[in-house]
Order: sequence, then structure tokens, then C-alpha cells
Amino acid sequence: MSAMPAQFEMSFADALLNADRPVPCGITAHNAAIPTRRFAVYRNNVAVGLRKALQSRFPVVEKIIGEEFFAAMALVYVREQPPRSPQLTTYGDELPAFIAAFEPARELPYLADVARLEAARTRSYHAADATPLGADHFAGFDTDAVAGIRIDMHPSTEIVRSPYPIVTIWAMNSGEQELAPIENWHGEDALISRPSPQVEIRALPPGGAAFLLALAAGLPLGRAAEAALAEEPNFNLTGNLAGLIGSGLVRDIVFPQPKK
Repeated sequence: MSAMPAQFEMSFADALLNADRPVPCGITAHNAAIPTRRFAVYRNNVAVGLRKALQSRFPVVEKIIGEEFFAAMALVYVREQPPRSPQLTTYGDELPAFIAAFEPARELPYLADVARLEAARTRSYHAADATPLGADHFAGFDTDAVAGIRIDMHPSTEIVRSPYPIVTIWAMNSGEQELAPIENWHGEDALISRPSPQVEIRALPPGGAAFLLALAAGLPLGRAAEAALAEEPNFNLTGNLAGLIGSGLVRDIVFPQPKK
């Protein structure tokens, strides 16, 4: 008994997202046995709604490539990656990977990473609230004790690494920074977080991404510093630790268990 509804739902969804598909069997209207015109209007409304959801989540990507290009790309994406959840705030998590493989966008190799940043920004915005710890919680720590502590990161924390200056590109196209030629074209690692009501995006210093990713993976602070130093010999632990605390990224401190 359950096979028929499932089969109908699949054919309905397929027809809804593909204009070359016929109206599914079983769809009728009071004034037509096969409501082709009405279904076409409904199909268009769904496509427009999903495109607007993507526009809302990826405004900088749209600004970079233009409204017409974005609309055409979004239509292809919608057909290949229809929503799997009624929560449209999460729709588009796969768009960065889609852009990376989208042939018409290959001349903009940084675009996929900008999309990754924007997707992370939305996730950060909708992440759970948490009260960050202040610098006073770190005062008076013994040096050896500090190396062994683990940091419970704020749930809104996201890190996007890129060989392109994605933070600068995002800032220039979002109104955060004046649009101008980027003279120092180098990779930037983005830190996205929401310790306060507003999502904050900033570029991490060298080694900063490796440090935070190690902490987020559950490594103690000492080993996280080693991971950062392995990537960047000039890694500044004091400065990065101050930035970690000052940015409100510490939700809790987990102390090592005493040895028996």
C-alpha cells in the first residue's frame, strides 16, 4: 500500500523540477482532466521560491556573477539538488561543491570558496546560542596546566580555508569594505562566528586556522599549538590565544583529569 504514494511523490517531485516532464498521472483540476497550465504555474513558483532562497543565502556570489548568471545556475542546481528538508535556511549547503564543478564558472576559481564562506555564515547565524567565557577564566593558570586544557568552542564557530583572498572578496562585495582591485592576492582563512547577535567574519593570522581546527577536534591546547607551528613556524600562540578569547569563541574549558 505504501509503494504507490512513494512512487507518486517521486514522479511529482521529478515533474515539478523538470519542465520537460509531463504532468504526473492522478493530478486533476475542476476545469481540466490534465491541468497542464496550472501545473506549469505551480512549477514556476516552486523554482522561483528555491532560487530566492539561494539568493538570500548567497548574495555575494550573486553580486559577483550577476543576477542573470546566478538565476541560470540556480535553476540547474535546483534540478540536480532539490531540497531534502522543509527548512530552506539550510538549502544550498551543496552549492559550493556544485559551483566548483560548474563548467561556466571555471573562470572564477575562487567563487566556490566564497560560496563556502556564505554557507558557513548562515549556519553560524542559526547555530545554538552560548555564553562565551571571558579572559578572567584563564587568569592564574599554571603554564603546564594551560598546555593540557581542552577548549569547548562556541557552537557558531566556522572556519573556511582558501588559497584565495575570500574574506577580502566577500567584504568588498557585501558592503563591508570599499570595492577596489586586490593588489596582494593571497590565500585567506576565514573565521565565522556569532558570539553576539551579529555574525562576525574576519581573516585569521598565519597558523590560526590550524590552531582553531585542532582545538575544535578536541586536541589539548599544547598539541593544537604544535599543529599550528608545524604549518607556520612564526605562529604566535599568545596572540592567537588572546584572539580566541577576545572573539568569544570559548564556551567552556575542560581540564585534564589528574593522574592516579
